[in-house]
Amino acid sequence: MRKFAPALLAITSFWFAAPALASEDTQNWETVTVNIGLPDRFKLQNETVVRSGGPKGFYEVESNLMVGRKLDKVVTVWLGYTFDPQYNKGTFVLREHRFRQQINFDNFLKLGNVKISGRLRLEERWREGIGGGAAWRLRPQIKASMPFIGKTALSVSHESFIDLNTNTFQKVGGEERMRNAIYVSAPLNKKFSIEFGYLNQHGFVRNGPDTSDHVLTLGLTASF
Repeated sequence: MRKFAPALLAITSFWFAAPALASEDTQNWETVTVNIGLPDRFKLQNETVVRSGGPKGFYEVESNLMVGRKLDKVVTVWLGYTFDPQYNKGTFVLREHRFRQQINFDNFLKLGNVKISGRLRLEERWREGIGGGAAWRLRPQIKASMPFIGKTALSVSHESFIDLNTNTFQKVGGEERMRNAIYVSAPLNKKFSIEFGYLNQHGFVRNGPDTSDHVLTLGLTASF
């Protein structure tokens, strides 16, 4: 671990660096993920994320249902749907629907005891009662993981949100935000694992101060 700690520290310091002129917020995100193995190398995944914090209080419940197929040891392809009701201090505001296509590249590179994984996600988004057609968004992610203490692992990740078009609610094309995270994950038993960490979500605002959300994350995963 000592051998790669300086590299991980340098990567983390670079990714978490944000401009000083940013509107900051503190949030909590809790995630529950259920993975079910199916015949012929298919997988079913349900992920639910609850988000709250800052002036909006409880503001989102994101539910993702995906079906994937593992093509080989590295590549898994996924199709899915996201149901995303949004709130302001617990009061319903709007519903967003997403169609999702995704390719995962698990442990495609190994540097000593550091494993590198990647993911490429394409989303089409619609909001009820708001016209303008679909908002297309690309979300590439890269993650580095290494053994930490015992069976726990330490991971850092970077994800960009790139808007591919504009419509009524997706008003500016290009990179809209990025998420940089550091977290520890550990198995609880053969079927359940837990992870906790810190995530910074940095939003790029045209002609205004950027935003910076400081997020405490907690996740529980069950695999069957």
